[in-house]
Amino acid sequence: MMNIFNTQMKTANNFRLKALVAAIAITSSFSSFAELISSKQVIKDITYLAGDNLKGRASFSPEIEKAADYIAKRFADIGLKPLASNENSSFLQSFTVHQIKPQALAVSLNENNISSENLAIASTMKKLSWQQGNAQTHVIAKDDDMRATLSKLNQSGGQHLVIINTAHAKLFKGYQGYFKRGLTKLSLEHRGAIVMVLSDEANIEKYNVSASAEITQQSLTNVVGVLPGVESPEEVVLYSSHYDHLGTTPDGKQIYNGADDDASGTTAVLNLAQYYQEKGRNKRTLMFSAFTAEEIGGFGSKYFSQQLNPDDVIAMINIEMIGKPSKFGAGTVWMTGMERSNLGALLNEKLVALNTEIYQDPYPEQGLFYRSDNATLARLGVPAHSFSSTQLDKDQHYHQVSDNIASLDLTSMHKVIESLATATQSLVDGEVTPTRVDKEKVRAQGKIY
Repeated sequence: MMNIFNTQMKTANNFRLKALVAAIAITSSFSSFAELISSKQVIKDITYLAGDNLKGRASFSPEIEKAADYIAKRFADIGLKPLASNENSSFLQSFTVHQIKPQALAVSLNENNISSENLAIASTMKKLSWQQGNAQTHVIAKDDDMRATLSKLNQSGGQHLVIINTAHAKLFKGYQGYFKRGLTKLSLEHRGAIVMVLSDEANIEKYNVSASAEITQQSLTNVVGVLPGVESPEEVVLYSSHYDHLGTTPDGKQIYNGADDDASGTTAVLNLAQYYQEKGRNKRTLMFSAFTAEEIGGFGSKYFSQQLNPDDVIAMINIEMIGKPSKFGAGTVWMTGMERSNLGALLNEKLVALNTEIYQDPYPEQGLFYRSDNATLARLGVPAHSFSSTQLDKDQHYHQVSDNIASLDLTSMHKVIESLATATQSLVDGEVTPTRVDKEKVRAQGKIY
């Protein structure tokens, strides 16, 4: 029964895809965007990237390497050039990250041993041994903001023992589960740790803490292609997305295809690259980057940002989840952090004639400006924003196995890609330069976790 059901579903999905290709072609033929972007190629790219064969494109998996190879081949076929700093003139930008897995943690307060159920640790250190005075001690009382306190300690770095009132038990368990899975760090240059103890003991006269962790290294890969500018090659307009996702369920039986998150954005980057290469004579250099490891901490964009001068990046168009209509209608898109630069206003000048616009992020409470790869470059002053159409407050497929091609509106997605091509043309032509993001007003990256 299951095999018959799967065959029927695949047949139905294939029929939907063919119908969507036809619908996009018909829509485009009556559109002022006609022939800008090939609907056939859009379908081909997202079908591959979100297909079952890639098993959810999890970081460190063999399948994400297949995705990287596909993107690199597309860049080569399009006619892009590799980034000069990449080894062996390859589109693949490989780098190493450190994975830190807790092995042991023991804590005593006032000579009383604390149960492991009430302990958690985030550390960039292989071993630590604290006694009175070795770490800064903090008490989070019943009415204190636990999340804000830990965030502040994380951003300041150092070594901290944090006693947390049991009123925060539920939130503590969330942090404990997250830290148990281990941390991934691009660099271990900052030696720091936060040891959390769930206890109502507020008067700490003596403590002993010992902990150890296993630290291993693994490789990750961005895919970066360049279309050199013909007049101002030193000025860069960056189009980006992340191509990693969540992999499979623990039993391996179901796949997180990540069609919207973010095969849709990666498909946009590929097809914008093809469009601008075919159009030719871009005055500024155009850079197209598919970042890895966004889902586990944004390590791809962090490494990438260290390989070029951020002052050369005129703007970053980070495309994140454009596979479904936004709350403003099919084919529309909104951007994060619109108030942080005038990029949105400049892009909208190009869209007036088309009677559309790029909208302001309708979900400010979600903190989306910090939840994608744009935040890394924004911290360096780049007018770096994410462009999306997802209705995140009601999206039933976000980070679910149902985020597959069948859940997308490919006609709307195609229109978004074409709108971005039109909106960013003045950047490509060197006609406008957006204001920089104020680095002092962008929340710092955590040093420990």
